[in-house]
Amino acid sequence: MCYKIFVSLPTIYFYLISLPKIEENAMNEIIGYFFALIIGLVLGLIGGGGSILTVPVLVYLLGVNPVAATAYSLFIVGTTSVFGTFLNLKKKLVDIKIGLLFAVPSLFAIYLTRKFLVPALPEIFFEIGHFTVTKSFFLMTLFAIVMLLASFSMISDRKVKSPKKAPNGIFLFLQIFLVGIIIGLVGAGGGFLFIPVLVLIAKLPIKKAVGTSIFIISINSLIGFLGDVGNFSPDWSFLLRFTFISILGIFVGTYTNKYINEKNLKKGFGWFVLSISVLILAKEFFF
Repeated sequence: MCYKIFVSLPTIYFYLISLPKIEENAMNEIIGYFFALIIGLVLGLIGGGGSILTVPVLVYLLGVNPVAATAYSLFIVGTTSVFGTFLNLKKKLVDIKIGLLFAVPSLFAIYLTRKFLVPALPEIFFEIGHFTVTKSFFLMTLFAIVMLLASFSMISDRKVKSPKKAPNGIFLFLQIFLVGIIIGLVGAGGGFLFIPVLVLIAKLPIKKAVGTSIFIISINSLIGFLGDVGNFSPDWSFLLRFTFISILGIFVGTYTNKYINEKNLKKGFGWFVLSISVLILAKEFFF
């Protein structure tokens, strides 16, 4: 049932993002809050992926500037993940020691990216004829590529195999640092990036890797948002409303995930994310 719902969502979403970008449009706002619930719901159900919807909903449905949307996404995802972490702690599905070990390199990267790299990006990268690569275009295109990678990891049935040798410590640090830069640029939680690393390197069972990943996401996203605080003035009234509804969604998702086939749900959502990434690329390049 849930698989069919997620597969049919792209049609609904395509209609939604075709609506005019009018912040005062009450219907757009209501539908946007509905997706806030979906974001939290998916995080609660499969431990990741819901955050990847946040930026497209904010930009295409609610008319938020892409740069501000990536910052909003970090706050929404981070705060929602804090509540998800508490729920997973009760189930003993969070390895705090390993979580902190992985969080430290990435949180520095996220903070520095939001504080210095994103503001330093030029408003216009370059122009080729009538085609202009702007800062917003760059961020949304990069986000769509990250969504594509996320969708492939969700759709694939391939099992992750642990390496025979432990990776070099410096290489691991650089790998996690790079993940932090990507998260900082696109404003996603990065669960789909952290979970394979936690399974491969930290040897955590998949369920514990998911719970630990949400713990890492909660730290990194909120630290990353702090890097944005001095760069712009958030609309706190809107941001807190959206976040509150997303938190409700993660409670519902965490409660109901034991009744749902996780494999089918993850694959269905993966196809949904793939469809949205293609729509974003089409919208940015051709519309």
